[in-house]
Amino acid sequence: MEREKMKQLQKGVAAFAKSDTKKSTMQILNTIPPFFVLWFLAYQSLSISIWLTLGLALVAAGFVVRTFIIFHDCTHGSFFRNKKANDLLGTVTGVMTLFPYEKWKREHAIHHASSSNLDKRGVGDIWVMTIEEYNQASKWQRLGYKFYRNPLVMFGLGPLYLILITNRLNRKDARKNERFNTNLTNVMIVVVYTLMIIAVGWQSFFIVQGSIMFVAAMLGIWLFYIQHTFEDSYFEEESEWNYVKAAVEGSSYYKLPRILQWVTGNIGFHHVHHLAPRVPNYHLEEAHESNPPLHHATTITLKTSLESFKYKLYDPENKGFVTFKQAEKQLRKEKNRVNVKPKHMSFETK
Repeated sequence: MEREKMKQLQKGVAAFAKSDTKKSTMQILNTIPPFFVLWFLAYQSLSISIWLTLGLALVAAGFVVRTFIIFHDCTHGSFFRNKKANDLLGTVTGVMTLFPYEKWKREHAIHHASSSNLDKRGVGDIWVMTIEEYNQASKWQRLGYKFYRNPLVMFGLGPLYLILITNRLNRKDARKNERFNTNLTNVMIVVVYTLMIIAVGWQSFFIVQGSIMFVAAMLGIWLFYIQHTFEDSYFEEESEWNYVKAAVEGSSYYKLPRILQWVTGNIGFHHVHHLAPRVPNYHLEEAHESNPPLHHATTITLKTSLESFKYKLYDPENKGFVTFKQAEKQLRKEKNRVNVKPKHMSFETK
């Protein structure tokens, strides 16, 4: 992608980086109140059927994901024009989704500034090792990485670790306002949860809220995972890294059915979001459709997204993700190549 084309593409998408108070307000109204209604119905259905409760909890989890997209836009300052309005709504939706606003805002900004940069991994992203790093790692490091990348761990234990541990602690280098916001969020969560437990009982609360938040966190991790983990995803070292390429080639277009696109707040247009983070979620599709070059971004569907489960390591040489078996096969070939002794030619003189 030529430099001039990159500038034009950025300029074209930037035209949609304008919040619309009417649309933002409408999104709040069609997201947050329905969540509370679904929560109440899930609680009431406990006396009818646990399966009905879990079904309603699954739907409610979708609205938590949609609430998180509002929270996410607030962290980018794109949901409202007013910074204080973004900060206030972001903190409130952070309590609802169990994410500390200021902490996540900072980590996510780092993620955007370093996404697909092999020399700047480790903050706000999913752990990715290259084949070389994996080959040079110790036995225990390899085991830990395999454990981390196991779907049962990432999408089973991952949600619990995220909402119960990671999101509850401040970073060591956290600033004063970040520490205050994280602590405030934790206190607010304790107060709200205590009141709800008093109102409905701890068992009912655990079943309903526990199911909703676990499924929502699992879906959130999946969305983040699939948006950057696909076969030909872009990764480069700092010297070769390019912001526009990282956005368009290192982020996928997750083409979802309309209802799921609505529930996930258009975040499937992730290539557009990374290219222009200030574009509100309700303008992402329009930005994509209005800029033809973006139509060439890697498109993933529900069916093809399942293939990403097998991608474990990144191969910088061949520019793509590989499985553990492919990496180990490559390692054996390299070892055999090193161990093969060159045959010496002998010349006989007559």
